[in-house]
Amino acid sequence: MRTKTLTCSLLMAAVAVLELTVAAHAQVSEYQQKQWLNTPAVTSHVGNITGDAKTAGNKMNGAYRRYCLVCHGELGDGNGESAKWFEPPVYPKPRDFTLAVFECRSTPTGTLPTDQDLFDTIARGLDRSNMPPWNTFTKQERADLVAWLKHYSPRWQNEKPGAPIQIPAEPEVTADRVKAGQDVFNRVQCWKCHGVEGRGNGPSASTLQDDLGRPIFPYNFTSGERPKCGSTDRDLYRIFMTGLDGTPMPSFADNIKPDEAWDLVFYLRTLQPRNLYNAKEKEIARQLGLKPINPNP
Repeated sequence: MRTKTLTCSLLMAAVAVLELTVAAHAQVSEYQQKQWLNTPAVTSHVGNITGDAKTAGNKMNGAYRRYCLVCHGELGDGNGESAKWFEPPVYPKPRDFTLAVFECRSTPTGTLPTDQDLFDTIARGLDRSNMPPWNTFTKQERADLVAWLKHYSPRWQNEKPGAPIQIPAEPEVTADRVKAGQDVFNRVQCWKCHGVEGRGNGPSASTLQDDLGRPIFPYNFTSGERPKCGSTDRDLYRIFMTGLDGTPMPSFADNIKPDEAWDLVFYLRTLQPRNLYNAKEKEIARQLGLKPINPNP
C-alpha cells in the first residue's frame, strides 16, 4: 500500500512539474510576443500609410480582437475559439501567424511576404477557406493589422521580406503559345495533382497534405472558383513562380523560363469556364480542337 501511495505521489508530482513546464513555456511565448511588439520590426508600410500594431490589437476596439481573434486566437497560433470547428480539407484551419508561412506572396518561396502582400490578402480573402474578404476595412485598419500580425513570430525579428519577383510584360496570346503551355503542363507534371483536364483529380490529389500534415485539395480549374491568390494573368504567373508556401504547390521558378510561364498561364486559361480573362484562349482552344493531355501515350 505504501509503495502504491508513493508511486501515485511521484506520478502526481511529475504531472504537476509537466504542467508547470508547459505553462511556463506558454508564458514565455506570450512574454516574447509582447517584447516583439515594441521592436522596429513590428510595423508596416503600404504606400504612404504606416501601420500601428497596437491600434489593431487594442483590447477595447482593435480590429484584430473584434474580427480576427475568434479564428486566429490570442497568440495568433490559429487556435481561436472557432478553430475547432474547421475540418480540412473542406474547411482549412486558420493561419498560424507564429510560423510566418504564407501562401500568397510576391516574394520567392521560403521568404517572408511584403507588407503589401499581406495588406492585399486581408482585402481579397482566401477562397475555399473561412477567410472572407475584409474589404470593408479602411486602408489604415488593414495596415494596422499587417503590423499586428507581424508581432506573433520571431521570423519578423530576424528576417527581411524577400524581394518581389520580376514579372515580365505579358506577350500576345497565340495558338502556338497555348500549345506550348500544354507541353509545359505535361512536362512539369501539373496533371499529377490537378488532373489532365484541370479538375483537381490527378493521381496524387487524394494524398496531398500541407506542411502540418493536414489534407488539402488541389485547385480545380474547371470549377469557376477564383484562384486563391488572385484572378489576373499576372496573379497566375506569380502563383506558380513563387509557389504557395506551406502547401504541396511548389515554386517552378527553377524549372520553367519566364516565356514558358506565360505559355502555361495561357493554357491554364483554356481549362477554366469562360470568364473575364480567358475569352481569347477559349476561342483558340476551340479552333485547335484542343484535347486533354495524355501523359502516358
